[in-house]
Amino acid sequence: MKLCSIASGSSGNCIYAGTDTSHILIDAGISGKKIEEGLHSIDLKAEEMQGILITHEHLDHIKGLGVLARRYGIPIYGTAGTIEYMQSHDCIGKVDESLFQIITPDEDFTIGDMTITAMSTSHDAADPVAYVIKKQQKSMAVITDLGTYDDFLVDKLQGLDVLLLEANHDVHMLQAGAYPYYLKRRILGDKGHLSNELSGQLLGRLLHDNFKHVLLGHLSQENNFPELAYETVKLEVTLGDNPYRGTDFPIEVAKRDEVSPLITL
Repeated sequence: MKLCSIASGSSGNCIYAGTDTSHILIDAGISGKKIEEGLHSIDLKAEEMQGILITHEHLDHIKGLGVLARRYGIPIYGTAGTIEYMQSHDCIGKVDESLFQIITPDEDFTIGDMTITAMSTSHDAADPVAYVIKKQQKSMAVITDLGTYDDFLVDKLQGLDVLLLEANHDVHMLQAGAYPYYLKRRILGDKGHLSNELSGQLLGRLLHDNFKHVLLGHLSQENNFPELAYETVKLEVTLGDNPYRGTDFPIEVAKRDEVSPLITL
């Protein structure tokens, strides 16, 4: 199995996941041209994608969706609420109805040789989800855009090999920054985004002896720094109620506008 961040940040998100024979995108929140260039850099083509999985309908997750779907006839997977919102608000332009594939949280579906499960998340969108992708005994997950998490989600995420996890903001930078009060409240709320501290705390509950790799993503350009996210998450793991230290596992930060190294299981 393979995972690669083509772009990850508050300005746009697109993640590649796949196997030797199956290929998908999770979100398409940058231009179609940039997505194609990102895929070419890892020796793949957009026409090889067998589906685009949408976490939710915000622009930084669907900006290039309509272009790719129309150009290559790629199926679009999303919850009923997400797809209904995109269609009713004309978010992605005219797309063939047959390309929309409605998925239900907590129910497995397959694309090629991958089994995929969507899990509901806490965010201010119509029906947002995270995704877990499995093949045989290997699994990876992409989890961004959640203001909080609960024991149910933690239980569902046990046993992962690879995780792309949101570390959106530093709380102090956000509070002292120039954002208007209503936006600060939104980001800090239970339907907002995961702070560096909360990201590290969640990671600490998911680690196990065979964990392979962590990729921190969806960093805010205004309220975070890659080095700060990295150090804070490591510290939270080390100080947390778990048997691990932040240096026990590879942790990287996904770039805003650069393709990350391909993670292979």
